[in-house]
Amino acid sequence: MLDIDEMSSNEIQELLQKVGRGHLGCIHEGKPYVMPMQYYLKDSDLYIFTTEGMKSHDMDANPEVCLQVEEVRDLGHWRSVVVMGQAKRLTEQPDIDRVMPLIKAKNPTLSPAINRTWIDAEGRAEVIEIYRIHPTEMTGRMTDGVSSR
Repeated sequence: MLDIDEMSSNEIQELLQKVGRGHLGCIHEGKPYVMPMQYYLKDSDLYIFTTEGMKSHDMDANPEVCLQVEEVRDLGHWRSVVVMGQAKRLTEQPDIDRVMPLIKAKNPTLSPAINRTWIDAEGRAEVIEIYRIHPTEMTGRMTDGVSSR
């Protein structure tokens, strides 16, 4: 039986800085759903770049979100962080201008959010959205293949 240890705040920050992708949990029509998502860490806030659609509508309606990030080498060596927080869409151009270089530095093509120009059934074109997730709680667990038994 493996020992599973709590991660320190520094270990959590290091994993968040290193990985850059996770699974974002939101509420859609009263039900939870999870989707893969790239994120960008600056100071203690996380930023999500997306286009207007279901997740942006859901985060606007209910800003309580959860982001799960993991690094798995094998079943005996893994680290996992869960970030609970409030998502808020950036609407002020100076805020957007401050965050876009961070996003473009790690993801110059802005993919997969920007893949092609499209217009959906409701007539919406790609509208860029950036959300800041301000963490209210962060927890992390890890195992390094060691058992104390």
